[in-house]
Amino acid sequence: MALPMEFFTAVAVHPFLQYALAGSLLAALGCGVIGPFVVVRRMSYLAGGVAHSVLGGMGVAYFLGRDPLWGALIAAVVAALIIGGARRYVHHDRDTLISAVWAVGMAVGVLFMARAPGYGTDLLGYLFGDILLIDPHKLVFLGVLDALAVCVLLAGYRAFLAVAFDEEFARVRGLPTGWLEIGLLTLVALMVVVLVQVVGLILLIALLTLPAAMAGQHVRTIGAMIPVSMALGALLSVGGLATAYVYDMPAGATIILWVAVAYLVSSALSWRRLQGA
Repeated sequence: MALPMEFFTAVAVHPFLQYALAGSLLAALGCGVIGPFVVVRRMSYLAGGVAHSVLGGMGVAYFLGRDPLWGALIAAVVAALIIGGARRYVHHDRDTLISAVWAVGMAVGVLFMARAPGYGTDLLGYLFGDILLIDPHKLVFLGVLDALAVCVLLAGYRAFLAVAFDEEFARVRGLPTGWLEIGLLTLVALMVVVLVQVVGLILLIALLTLPAAMAGQHVRTIGAMIPVSMALGALLSVGGLATAYVYDMPAGATIILWVAVAYLVSSALSWRRLQGA
């Protein structure tokens, strides 16, 4: 009990920890809603392509003296449209094209960072996360992205659900499956921008998918996965943040280690339950 008590005592005193805690909860909310669709649809590789390509947008924005988060948002949406279109309409070498978008985005980011004054000082935080530097303005920005993603997903929930579980059935029913998948990737792009601030683009896929994967090991429907995934994400993010603060460790990496350990424990429990069935 010493660790959480020390952390929450510090939260009551230090505003920067209050902002970090709020940021981690916003990340858990967004991941809890979007993550189950990514896991069920098996889109982790596509999400990874979107995530890593945002470095290009951040690098350009940083070079121009703009907020890198706006560059990340634009790059993430563009990458989602390109990758979603490639998956749907390119029939040869799709994985190669997705990998190219991934690599080109990273390369553009590195090149523009190299030409920008003060190279690497701030953008390394976006590579590996710098949740302790979240301020109220960024919280509002992240909250708006979360709200937009949740509202869009709720508005098209049944259609997204149909595409996630049975694309062929959805197509027969006349649903625009190609556009729905591109729309889902665009929602993933919004979450990528939220998670870049929390755990960095190198680590964010784990926070986007592993809580949802854990939920999927113990519940059967996406409707049930969403709240379980949100709760797990919130608990593990706060636990990782508390550990990082108390032991002076990098917050993003510590959060991911908490998530990874929890996933291993959950997988073992799930396997044991199936063996006993």
